[in-house]
Amino acid sequence: MASRTAPATQSPPIPAGLSRDQLLEIYRYLRLTRTLEERLTALYRQSKVVGGLFRSLGQEGESVGSAYALDRGRNRDFLSPLIRNLGSMLVMGAEPVQILRQYMAKAESPTRGRELNIHFGDLERGYLGQISHLGDMIPVMAGVALTFKLRAEPRVALVYIGDGGMSTGTFHEGINFAAVQRLPLVLIAEYNCWAYSTPPAKQFATAHLADRVRGYGVPAVTVDGNDVLAVYEATRLAVERARRGKGVHAVEVKTYRRKGHAEHDDQHYVPKEELERWARENDPIDRYSKRLLDSGWAEQADLKDIDERVRAGVDAATDACVDEPAPEPESALPAVYASPATAERLWFRGL
Repeated sequence: MASRTAPATQSPPIPAGLSRDQLLEIYRYLRLTRTLEERLTALYRQSKVVGGLFRSLGQEGESVGSAYALDRGRNRDFLSPLIRNLGSMLVMGAEPVQILRQYMAKAESPTRGRELNIHFGDLERGYLGQISHLGDMIPVMAGVALTFKLRAEPRVALVYIGDGGMSTGTFHEGINFAAVQRLPLVLIAEYNCWAYSTPPAKQFATAHLADRVRGYGVPAVTVDGNDVLAVYEATRLAVERARRGKGVHAVEVKTYRRKGHAEHDDQHYVPKEELERWARENDPIDRYSKRLLDSGWAEQADLKDIDERVRAGVDAATDACVDEPAPEPESALPAVYASPATAERLWFRGL
C-alpha cells in the first residue's frame, strides 16, 4: 500500500493586503512605543522628566494601527496625535531621541525646552503637535483638511479624540464644519473608559462614541481598539474613502486606559480587578504577538530580534541625550510670539 503524507500546513492569508515585512514593522512600532514609555517612566522616577508623563499602556495598538494606514510617501497625509498617541508619531517618523529630549526639556529638544511631553510637530514628517485643549484639535485639523480640498491634493488629515475630549464644545463645532464641507478628515474616537476620572456613563447617554458623530451625518464604525490589524483595516478604508472625496469618516476604537491620566494619578477610582483583567486578557501587544506566531506569519526568533534591537535603540537614544544641558534662561522669550527687541520697539512707537 502506498504511504500517505499529510498535506503541508499553510499559513492563513495575511489580512488587509499587508506583507510579512509590514506585519513585523507594525510589531516593531508597538514594541518601540511600550519600551520607550517604560524608559520614560524610569526617567520620571529619577526626576529627570520635566512635568507630567502620559502613558498609552494598553492602547498602543490603536495608535500604531491607525497611523500605519496613512500615506507616508509622496502624497504625505497628516495627523494630529493626542498625549496617548506616541505610537502614531513614531509611525510618522518621530525619533526616540526627540521624544526623550522633549520630555526632559533639553536645549536640543524639538521645542528647545519651551514645551513638554509630545506637544511638538514636524510638518515634513506629517504630524502637528496638539495643545492641552484637546477638542480644539478637531477644528484645527478640519482646517488642514480644508487646505487639501481647496488645493485639490489627494491628501487626508487624521485626528484623534478621547471620550472626554468629545464632550467639549469645540469638538462638536469642528466635526460639524468638517461634515458640512465634506473634508478629507478621518476621526479616530478612543473609547478608553475614562476621561481622567469620569466614566462614560456620566458623560453621555449613548452606548458608543460612533453614535455621537452619526448625528452630524458622519459615517462611523466601531472596532476592537486592541486588535491592531482591525484598527488598521478600518482606518485604511476610511482613509481611502476620504481620499476619494467622500468626506469625513469616523472610526471608534474600543480600548482601555490602563494607567492614570498621568503618572502622578494613582487610579484610585478604577476597580483593581478591572485593570488586572484588561492586562491579562486584552493587551494589544500580547494579542498581536500571539496572532503572528499562531498564524505562522513570524517566528519567535523574529520577535526576539526586534525586541532586542528596539531595546538597544532606546538605550542608545537615552545615552545620547540624558546628560545634555537644559536651555539657557535667555532663550525662553525669543521665537515664542515675537522677539523681545521687536516688542520693545513697538511699545516705544506707541503701537
